[in-house]
Amino acid sequence: MMDNAKRIAIIGAGPAGLATAIYLKRAGHNVVVFDQFETVKPVGSGLLIQPTGLTVLNDLGIAHKLVALGQRIDRLHGVSAGTGRPVLAVDYDKTGKRFGVAVHRAALFGVLHEAASYDGVEIRTSVTVSAVSQDQYGAYLVKNGELDRGETWDLVVDTSGALSEIRTSIFPDQKRRSLQYGAFWATLDWTNPDNKSGGFREDALQQCYYKASVMIGILPIGRQRVGGKKKVAFFWSLKPEDVDVVKTKGLEAWKDDVRSYWPEVEPYLEQIKSFEDLTFAKYGHLTVKQPYHGRCVFVGDSAHSTSPQLGQGANMALLDARALAFALSRNDDFAEALKNYAVSRRLHLKLFQSLSLLLTPFYQSDSHLIPLLRDVLMSSVAKVPPMPSLLSHMVCGTLVDPYSKIGLQECDLTKILDTQITLSDGVAAK
Repeated sequence: MMDNAKRIAIIGAGPAGLATAIYLKRAGHNVVVFDQFETVKPVGSGLLIQPTGLTVLNDLGIAHKLVALGQRIDRLHGVSAGTGRPVLAVDYDKTGKRFGVAVHRAALFGVLHEAASYDGVEIRTSVTVSAVSQDQYGAYLVKNGELDRGETWDLVVDTSGALSEIRTSIFPDQKRRSLQYGAFWATLDWTNPDNKSGGFREDALQQCYYKASVMIGILPIGRQRVGGKKKVAFFWSLKPEDVDVVKTKGLEAWKDDVRSYWPEVEPYLEQIKSFEDLTFAKYGHLTVKQPYHGRCVFVGDSAHSTSPQLGQGANMALLDARALAFALSRNDDFAEALKNYAVSRRLHLKLFQSLSLLLTPFYQSDSHLIPLLRDVLMSSVAKVPPMPSLLSHMVCGTLVDPYSKIGLQECDLTKILDTQITLSDGVAAK
């Protein structure tokens, strides 16, 4: 343990919490992760790990493990219902050097949890932390409704997510704005790309839109665990207030509605046997003006949450984790380190939060004019250089440099693939 080791409590055992814990534990700090669940587990379906997130995971030495489980994604493709007209067409990189990796949240959780366990990170479960008390001696946690002064913490890292009670208690005036649309999600078995599958590409996120009020998506996400079946994440946009209406009409009526827009998804609809197979997710927009207060700092969705349109949530959280660890490694003064942490992420976060807020109505809204504008732009301007490159950087999360201020350089993704292939060959040889 280093001489200036600190006692650090991390609230939440999601990707942000585990990545932060690994970084800080390896830096020599005394780290404890608190999680509200009896057994730590992932929540949600599929997500896209972009080159930014892969760079952080590579820095942690575990990117190759995630790539081995996930599905490489080279393209985002969307069509208009009925006409099949392309309204979204983004290639990561024609050279193949940049790509995303779609994974089930369980796969990302598993890889991070394995690394945290290997490094000896302590995780305490069945503990709900709702607030943090601070004085000149340190920080104290309100656990399961009771203030615990038996343990003093030098720093508390809140990674408890978009609905963080800690953030609300500290910044009651900074409200999370609910977005108009949420989505039904389901994790289903990948159907082999034959005539029955509708020809879905395994290396692409594919979507279908009707105006901006309907969005259906298919995202191949690889395997949840080694040896498991290949999976896809299926999603359908829906307003929160319409969920009960849809359920009242019945499952078959909902399926008929989906088929009417995108008949090709039939093999996946067949796998959905009840509404219990679907999880409804709500979304909101919030960016904390200053992501720290005294000895408490916010990382990931607890600091900034938005629509999933650009697929940046988990990637931003991973960048935050690296940024915090880097800031703490360069300054023993917590106040100065937390200030540097905030500054290092400010421009990147502001840009992508703004873009997400700006672009969401083009794909999820009741507007009739905005989707018409979207279709015109995607069929014309988006094809003219430098727009394809700008769209690629937007998806990759690299419109502005997210790396240099946090002590990173973008990793060579082809080397991760080479490592993954070597490991796969080794496993096969056994």
